[in-house]
Amino acid sequence: MPRVTLEIDAQLYRLLKASAEAHHLSLEEECCRRLEGGERRSRYLQALLAELRAEDEQRRANAG
Repeated sequence: MPRVTLEIDAQLYRLLKASAEAHHLSLEEECCRRLEGGERRSRYLQALLAELRAEDEQRRANAG
């Protein structure tokens, strides 16, 4: 499985981590919950997901 390294704002990381702990979730699960339309949608995470999808699509186009 490919490994993805993200650089995010330290304050955003702390907020995501605290929210994950409050919901008894892993950080990954909290991010997915937000992306799926949980309590609050995170515009940052939505933009990040769109960027990752675009990069993946471009990589596939260049490979094929």
